[in-house]
Amino acid sequence: MTPTTTALLATASAADRMAEYRRRGWWRDETFLDDLRRQAREQPRKLAIAGRRLDEARTDTLDYAELSRLTDRFAGALLELGVERGDVVAVQLPNRWEMVPLMFACMATGAVICPIAPVCQEEELRHRLALTEARVCVTVPEWDGYPLAETVGALRSELPLEHLVVVGGHGPEGAVDFHDHFVTPHWEKQLMGDLEGRQLRPDEPFVVLFTSGTTGFSKGVVHSQNTVHSGVRGYVDTFLLHDDLVAAVTTPLVHYSGFGQGVLAGVMLGGTIAFQDGQDYGGLLDLVERYGATLLYGPPPTLSGIAAAQQADPHDVSSLRHTVTGAAPVLQELVDELRETFGARTYSVWGMSEFGPVTISRLDYNQDWAAHSHGRPIDSMEIRIDLCHDPSKRASVGRLRARGASQALGYYKQQDAFDSELTADGWFDTGDVAREDGRGGIRILGRAKDTILRDGIVVPMAELEAIISRHPKVTEAALVGPTGHVDDPILAVAVPRGNVPPTLDEIREHLRAHRQDARFLPERLEVVDALPKTLTGKVRKVELRQRYGA
Repeated sequence: MTPTTTALLATASAADRMAEYRRRGWWRDETFLDDLRRQAREQPRKLAIAGRRLDEARTDTLDYAELSRLTDRFAGALLELGVERGDVVAVQLPNRWEMVPLMFACMATGAVICPIAPVCQEEELRHRLALTEARVCVTVPEWDGYPLAETVGALRSELPLEHLVVVGGHGPEGAVDFHDHFVTPHWEKQLMGDLEGRQLRPDEPFVVLFTSGTTGFSKGVVHSQNTVHSGVRGYVDTFLLHDDLVAAVTTPLVHYSGFGQGVLAGVMLGGTIAFQDGQDYGGLLDLVERYGATLLYGPPPTLSGIAAAQQADPHDVSSLRHTVTGAAPVLQELVDELRETFGARTYSVWGMSEFGPVTISRLDYNQDWAAHSHGRPIDSMEIRIDLCHDPSKRASVGRLRARGASQALGYYKQQDAFDSELTADGWFDTGDVAREDGRGGIRILGRAKDTILRDGIVVPMAELEAIISRHPKVTEAALVGPTGHVDDPILAVAVPRGNVPPTLDEIREHLRAHRQDARFLPERLEVVDALPKTLTGKVRKVELRQRYGA
């Protein structure tokens, strides 16, 4: 934001801020469904999505005319199931083409979509379906050997769930076959105005995105199309993206990054989004080469793996202009690796489900800045750093708060929990500790609840974890204080790469080689087969403290 706008919004009422959001174009009177209809009219044969099915060695593609037509067809299928305006439709799918028209079909019928990751199993599935009171759940027969459709079917008796829809295989008795009900019938020819007045409006709830749930059951973050549009608009404007965008997305379409920065950004601009339904670095490079990807998005470990695959089996990646990464600190080695391998600049993004992308390292920064900063706020967002023990005072290192047009509407049926994170003037406690980067931006140091201090200095836990994970004997690592106190000894928990685990001395020497302060070196090492994680891949540090606190 400009200083003038920031000053205005800092003193404005909530109503004034919302009016300013519209005036600035961060909120609008159109919707993402309107974007799709526009693209279908103006460039019907432009490729919209390309989704690779790894097990079947095929790529499904839809142009904008086909995507719009399938949106209507799927909307008719939802109406036939009795879906009413405001009902929740849960969609538990991997990165497959069916996810995309389902997103827009929910908008067209006035339903609220609830994307759920395929790795979500019984206990968490029960929680999410019960909390949202989803009337329909679309899922696959199994994922990674776990019987998803059978699990949801067994839960139906204790849930308000009316319809279980199974994609790509047989389901339990009473389940609806997705292909037979959604794909084969030409529902769009029978609608006859049935969608009139149903379309979700831009300020209404349209999606429930669940958080990672690091300390318990996950929360359902509710966004309107305008709160998502604000984040997506800031993202595409930062990178000066246009309709020539071809994005290769490695993150799940059920998470904000794939859902918003992937599909919705692509449709808004009229670009192309390519993805695949599993991890295959060589396959991802095939997509980059085949469709001329201009942007590659993924977390640091994924981008490093793709770079290694490119070095082993080179593809034509000359179309790439941006490599964009988030979810973990970016190290200089990764920036160098991606520049040398792809010839593209690397940019760091920081965000959260409650906002989407908040800060981004910018085009006008030097090429290495992503290794030092998570960037400055997108135009529609503000950030500030408070003293951890006194939120009324600002600090160069401390608790990070955010505010702006991308802020979610709240937590589904847990509004008190959301409101408790807000100050009277609308600042949201992100739960992260950050330091200023000297250019109006930030570097995330770690979660506030995991903070350890040395001589009054916050230990940069996230950065140290990223460095340790680059050790040749380590696959991934986490740092914790065993009892959760700020003066705890630093415990490193590492997953070994290969049969020979690292030693504590090797980890400490590795950190010294990366010029880390001697006060921040771990004092203890535990080697494990795997780190306990949430459904979104975040390490459950509370579990590590319980395990090693004694």
